[in-house]
Amino acid sequence: MAQIATGEQAALRTLFTRHYSRVYRFVSRFVKDRDAVEEVVNDTFLIAWQQAPRFEGRSRVATWLLGIARYRALGAVKARQARPESVDEQHEATLVDPSERVDARMQREDSSDYLKRCLAMLPREQALLIELHYFSDKSLKEAAALTGVPLNTIKTRMFLARKKLATMLVNEDSDSAAADSMPGERRRGPRLSAQLVC
Repeated sequence: MAQIATGEQAALRTLFTRHYSRVYRFVSRFVKDRDAVEEVVNDTFLIAWQQAPRFEGRSRVATWLLGIARYRALGAVKARQARPESVDEQHEATLVDPSERVDARMQREDSSDYLKRCLAMLPREQALLIELHYFSDKSLKEAAALTGVPLNTIKTRMFLARKKLATMLVNEDSDSAAADSMPGERRRGPRLSAQLVC
C-alpha cells in the first residue's frame, strides 16, 4: 500500500491480481448483473488507488478493500432500484420528438471527438480494450478470446485504462473550470462518458 501511495503501478497490479477474485465474489452477493459487478470491482480498485495515501493499516488490506466494495455495491443496487421502469419503444416515440436537436447533435459529435483524442493517448492495447468493451459490447471474457490475452491481464488493462480516462476527465474538468472563469476562453472538450469513468 505504501508503494501504491507513491504511484507505483507494479504494486497496484499486484494488489489487483491478489484480491480481484475475492472482491468479485463479495460484490456478486449484492449485485446480480455481471457487467455491473465488473464496474463495481473496477471502481473499488480505482478508489483504492486514489485513497492509498490515506490507508493507515488499522485493518487488513483485504478488509479495507471489501469495505470499499460494499459501499460501491450498495450504491449500485440503490441506483438500479431508483431507475424508472423502461418505456416501450412505441410509447417512447409519442413522448420524444424524433428529430434530433442541433445542439444535442453538436454535443454528441464534440463528445465523440474528445473521446477519440483521449483513446489516442492510451496505450494501444488499452484503447483496443475500451473500444471492444464499450463500443462493440464485448464482455471482458470475449475480449480476452478475441485478443488472445489472458483474462486477468484483460481485467488489469481495463482497470488501468479506466484510471487513465478518469484522470483525463479530472484534468479536463479543471481546464474547463479555469476557462469558464476567464472570458473569451473556449472549453477544450466535453465531459467523457460517465459510463467509462464512473
